[in-house]
Amino acid sequence: MFQLTEEQDQIVSLARDFAREEILPGAQERDKTHSYPAEIIAQLGDMGFMGMLVPEKWGGTGLDTVTYAFSLAEISYADASVGVILSVNNSLCCYPLVAFGNPDQKDRYLPDLASGRKLGCYALTEPHCGSDAAALRTRATRNADGSWRLNGSKVWITNAPQADVAIAYTTRDPALRYKGICAFVLESGMPGFRVGKVEDKLGINGSGTAELIFEDLDVPAANLLGEEGKGFNIAMATLDGGRIGIASQALGIAQRAFDLAVSYAGERTAFGKPIGAQQGLQWMIADMAVRIESARLLIYNAAALRDAGKNDSRACSMAKLAASEAANFCADKALQIHGGYGYSKEYEVERLFRDARITTIYEGTSEIQRLVIARSFLS
Repeated sequence: MFQLTEEQDQIVSLARDFAREEILPGAQERDKTHSYPAEIIAQLGDMGFMGMLVPEKWGGTGLDTVTYAFSLAEISYADASVGVILSVNNSLCCYPLVAFGNPDQKDRYLPDLASGRKLGCYALTEPHCGSDAAALRTRATRNADGSWRLNGSKVWITNAPQADVAIAYTTRDPALRYKGICAFVLESGMPGFRVGKVEDKLGINGSGTAELIFEDLDVPAANLLGEEGKGFNIAMATLDGGRIGIASQALGIAQRAFDLAVSYAGERTAFGKPIGAQQGLQWMIADMAVRIESARLLIYNAAALRDAGKNDSRACSMAKLAASEAANFCADKALQIHGGYGYSKEYEVERLFRDARITTIYEGTSEIQRLVIARSFLS
């Protein structure tokens, strides 16, 4: 078993306490009403959790990936919607600015994003392409003055309804595939930038997901992120960290489902004894525990490799695959252990069952993770 340092443990414990005391009590109601947790996000910003990977110079807490991952798991334990809002802001918006932004871009955007005063999103997926990230059609055309004009749309964008800043990916020419992709830092107030359809989803209902539409959106040359034509590299490097974030979210869901299942199995009686005394349920509990612990260790490994500056793509995919499938397995078994009550919206496991499902889809499907892992050995 890995061991967190004293400082890491203190921060993760802070996240745990806040999650259980402030986030968990309202999670069911937010899910029911599809309410965005604005007050909670503001509090997380004040506590430094919205900019955990941002250096202190730009208003963040400058923490390591291990601390970030396990803090995010604790928050997701209480509400996976809050967890994914935090994950996208940290992993998919702040990270590429820290890693690829120039000093002016960092000064302009990171302090507000890290403090929670503004919210970020990551705009990659389009109506016709998701896993094939090189097949973008949103066009970026250079204007005579060196600025850019964007036309196209993005779909399934987490945080889009509330986001102030978007890291958006476009192409100079679809025929160029990955060689033509450019990344831009966009602001929601730019003329030509608008939010389209807001999705009515199966789960993660406290987190907004929507279409973004760019119509003759003029973007200053200063808002190009990194080098022209290098956007695909930025997107892929960003997704590795994003996969750690979603793995952590999934771990939180799995752990909550496990804890509720164990508690219910000890309290519910049938045939004169707790249902947890039945071997069939004991095997479910054992299988859940093994999957959770496996995911936890894989997340730690991926996060530690990232902190060490080592190539972590395979490790990130392994962590995301294991944790997302553990979340779905554990939510399913927790619902089964609860029986008919688990099928009722009055019980939390029903929400966990719905929230878990997306984790095997976004930030790269389980099938894509398997391709990444296999190719890392075969290439």
